[in-house]
Amino acid sequence: MTSRASRFWRSIFVIARRDYSAILFSRSFIFFLLGPLFPIVVIAMAGGIGASVSGQLQNPKLGIAMQAEDVDAFVAARDKLARTVPDTPEVVVVLRLKPGENVMTRSLLDRVKDGSPIVAILSGPLSNPKLTGAGGQIDRWEGPVTLIAAEAMRGDTTALPAVNMERTITAKADTARKRIRTAQASQTLLFLLTMLLAGMVMSNMVEEKANKIIEVLAAAVPMDAVFYGKLIAMLGVSLTGLAVWGVFLSPIAIVGAGLPTFAAPAVGWPLFLLFGLIYFSFAYLLLGSLFLTIGGLAATVREVQTLSMPATMLQLIVFFFASYALGAQGEPIEWVAIVFPLSSPYIMLARSAVDGALWPHFLAIVWQAFCVALIIKGGSTLFRKTVMKSGPAPAKRSILDRIRGKREPA
Repeated sequence: MTSRASRFWRSIFVIARRDYSAILFSRSFIFFLLGPLFPIVVIAMAGGIGASVSGQLQNPKLGIAMQAEDVDAFVAARDKLARTVPDTPEVVVVLRLKPGENVMTRSLLDRVKDGSPIVAILSGPLSNPKLTGAGGQIDRWEGPVTLIAAEAMRGDTTALPAVNMERTITAKADTARKRIRTAQASQTLLFLLTMLLAGMVMSNMVEEKANKIIEVLAAAVPMDAVFYGKLIAMLGVSLTGLAVWGVFLSPIAIVGAGLPTFAAPAVGWPLFLLFGLIYFSFAYLLLGSLFLTIGGLAATVREVQTLSMPATMLQLIVFFFASYALGAQGEPIEWVAIVFPLSSPYIMLARSAVDGALWPHFLAIVWQAFCVALIIKGGSTLFRKTVMKSGPAPAKRSILDRIRGKREPA
């Protein structure tokens, strides 16, 4: 049993090394590395334009709900100091209160913030203003609001009023919200990489079928080993490509608007990046094993091209399902996404960003490895029974032919 298992793993290693070397040292690998540059450029251009438009339309603004004379004085002081005071907020007059009239700033902010760029409300008298809004935003505005209020009261900044701060989002809730963004970004990146790289498996299998290479391999080693070897080789090529891209793109991402813009995941960046590598590998192996089976059953490259659209739709459905499950944490839909093999890597990577528990990841990794082995076993068996045949099955003779055969002399 031990020698048989040893031969099996040696066969996998031989197939994987052969395919990996053949692809890595070919001219197609150069085009493989250059291919993602075009969608990256398009995405960067679209993202830059979208960010510019979004920044113009959704620039955070400060709403004012004060006495009418205080509103006029504050707006005039703000316009006067806008060019000299850094981070001066843009203001929008929400309410002009009558003498003796009060307002509940929290409820007012809840009414105006949906679909509005107003993220905070300034209320109260100028001598003791109250700033209500999200903690990170009003902390940045505290200094400018103090200077503007002082200018509005006396025409100078010798006496600064005390600004009362009322944070509508706690630090814990704010951190959780930012971690959700990190989780969503990780899911999107995992989806893009998997969709970009996993499709190579189908075409590779069809090419070797057309060249009769697969028949030579199947005659020398078990079909399971051929599937494992090819899948591991393609994963190795993909990881090599990711390493090359990472060397060139990581400095740009870190220095520019990269990692510093995302909240630290619950498990920490080192472990999160490790989980990202592990879950990318399993997402690739799970989807690649299905594609390998499909490519093995396809007879021509045209059939592969026909099947590529349903395969892409499958990836989109899995991605949308995992994204929806991220917004339903703790509900049955999340556990369905964890158990379903194709969506499990996506939801577990996102879970590592919002939840620091480690034991679910060990169970998920074992489950995903089992599913990969199960799909490869089923795919290789199906390939062996439907494709690898020595010849057409003999036709059944009719009863009349059998009778005539018996009457013929030997």
